[in-house]
Amino acid sequence: MMPAAVLFDMDGTLVDTERLWWDAVADVAFGLGRELGPDDGPDVLGRPSGHTATHLLATMPSACVLSAEELSARLDEAFTELVAQEVVPRPGAMDLLRLLAAERIPTAIVSASPRRVVELVRDQLGRELFTLVVAVEDTPASKPAPDPYLEAARRLGAEPAQCVVVEDSPVGLAAAEAAGCPVVVVPSTVPIEAAPGRTLLGSLEDVTLAVLTDAREAAR
Repeated sequence: MMPAAVLFDMDGTLVDTERLWWDAVADVAFGLGRELGPDDGPDVLGRPSGHTATHLLATMPSACVLSAEELSARLDEAFTELVAQEVVPRPGAMDLLRLLAAERIPTAIVSASPRRVVELVRDQLGRELFTLVVAVEDTPASKPAPDPYLEAARRLGAEPAQCVVVEDSPVGLAAAEAAGCPVVVVPSTVPIEAAPGRTLLGSLEDVTLAVLTDAREAAR
């Protein structure tokens, strides 16, 4: 049985924007006297801007004149500017999306990024290739909470267990598993360990209809 839908994370999974988000955060933080380092990874990669802004404010070497909301908006603006200049699909992403479209399997982008960034990426990849998008504004809580994936399944009229999530980060993986979705994991910047309900692959080029079907079946 093929999945009822395939729910894609965006940054680092479909497109190579995870590094752009890091660059945007690093640039804004540097302007405020804060250097970004490896220890910041868990609070930057895969996280919405609000979480990252709160983290930066809590770890600033000196008091910051910006509120969390203002810093979050500044991070979003810097990220949007970088994405507008460069959207690079991950290897195999376009072939997989076209395959799913040909098979008429619904697809969604489920992202912790703001809607204007998600829509930029959707337009670049092909608006017609996605049934819907769920951006950070669309749910009360973002990843690693299950809300975004539960919302995508609800809008598509499918049970979460019938959908297959494609993710790259521990934060997104936690969200998908908490939602009860089987997950195909293609790690980008952070290694992920094998576990029941996860299908670990090296690239989207390795994702086939058989892989997606097996992922759904293995989670039953």
